[in-house]
Amino acid sequence: MAIAQRLELRQGQSLVMTPQLQQAIKLLQLSQIELASFVEQELERNPLLTRDEGSGDDSGDADRPSADNPADGDGPRPSTEGPVGIDRDIRDQADMGQQATSLQDGYENVFGDDSVTDRAAQPSPGPDDLTETNWAGIGAGGRGDFDDSEFSGDERLASAVSLRDHLMAQLAELALAGPDRLMAANLVDSLDEAGYLTESSADIAARLGIDEVALEALLRVLQELDPPGVFARSLQECLEIQCREADRLDPSMAAVLRHLDLVARRDLSALARHAGVDEDEIIEIIKEIRTLNPKPGHAFDTAPVQAVIPDVFIRRGSDGDWLIELNAETMPRVLIDRRYAARLSGSDTTRKDDKAYLSDCLASANWLVKALDQRARTILKVATSLVRQQDAFLRFGIAHLRPMNLKAIAEEIGMHESTVSRVTANKWVWTPRGLFEMKFFFTAAIGSTDGSDAHSAESVRHRLRQLIDAEVPNAILSDDKLVELLKRDGIDIARRTVAKYREAMGIGSSTERRRQKAIGRR
Repeated sequence: MAIAQRLELRQGQSLVMTPQLQQAIKLLQLSQIELASFVEQELERNPLLTRDEGSGDDSGDADRPSADNPADGDGPRPSTEGPVGIDRDIRDQADMGQQATSLQDGYENVFGDDSVTDRAAQPSPGPDDLTETNWAGIGAGGRGDFDDSEFSGDERLASAVSLRDHLMAQLAELALAGPDRLMAANLVDSLDEAGYLTESSADIAARLGIDEVALEALLRVLQELDPPGVFARSLQECLEIQCREADRLDPSMAAVLRHLDLVARRDLSALARHAGVDEDEIIEIIKEIRTLNPKPGHAFDTAPVQAVIPDVFIRRGSDGDWLIELNAETMPRVLIDRRYAARLSGSDTTRKDDKAYLSDCLASANWLVKALDQRARTILKVATSLVRQQDAFLRFGIAHLRPMNLKAIAEEIGMHESTVSRVTANKWVWTPRGLFEMKFFFTAAIGSTDGSDAHSAESVRHRLRQLIDAEVPNAILSDDKLVELLKRDGIDIARRTVAKYREAMGIGSSTERRRQKAIGRR
């Protein structure tokens, strides 16, 4: 058989994920902070993108909605889908198709429906990223009159004293020799966030080049510093330091602290034998131990707390329907500077390579504006479906939370389950019932004993906690009794499931709860 070259045509189907489509899918699951960081990077990289500062300038965009065509206006456009009223506060974006290379990417499975990005010029609503600062009160010295009310909570946290600074200030007042002072500073730097020394005494002594006897003597001095309990190497030692500081480290207290495992199990009889006192005295000791601080260093933890900001607001309308709107403060607003692009591309001095670069930037900017718009629409569509499915929960509470999975939402809005999963990741919803993560509404189903609708696992856990909270010390409910009570409420559940839910909520067994309530009653 002769070997020869030839051309053949073959027809086939394959799924091609372009970089733009992959990035569009990634945008869906980004949180607010991650999305803001991504947009900032695009603003720095792409010279044709600019931030919308809300100044009213058209930034070179030509096709503004006119007053004669209110359907193309930039204000909120409330609409109604079924029983749910939707306040859509989404603005359309500019059409750059004549100047940019069109992106031949299929967004059907990613976003659900086509965007109207290419028909208008307004950006999606969002916060002004830069706020104007008033410098009028600044004096010649570089600052105005001091007013504590002008400082935000973040600034106060930033100026708070850390645990290290607090301890180093006390070290400066101690009469320590030079080597001891250096070793003490080293031990301060070795503390963890709770104020503990996590290394063993032998390792610390070897690292500092001293024997363990000298280390113990130095630690006794350092353990007298504030807050009480720092420089401890275990929980027992931390509590002993605090009891010694309060002059309460008597033999019975020391015996109880040596058996903290029995305290955790609330084994009063065993603790009484070890301490040589009766159970009533053990109960008083345990109550006193509860007033101590097991992690004294956390009082100086200055790590800023990230507040959760909702992505979607759900409110009750005047007619009783639900109004759903995106949080405009979390939506980045970007515009395409068409004037700058037209000036550069139309200039005779612009090189061919530069024009190609501008064309790529224009296509990328157009894609980003479209992707952000479609992301907002997809989040709104999923939130609308969630409200339809969980209307009873919003009206009557967690006992009426319906079991739901991703497939139910995907089928209703005509998208793939993976798309719904990405949309609900890292997104938060504010409702009249509180602030919830979107994933909260997706729970497993627990069967019903009477053949009615299944119960949500979250509502079953809520009912289980209610039953346990209503216990009295002389009638603690066992897991079998809890199963019986839940079945009376129409919930078909197994004993092992009750035990699993109870342990997941941090609730002890019936024996542990009986001991705990006995301590609280005495």
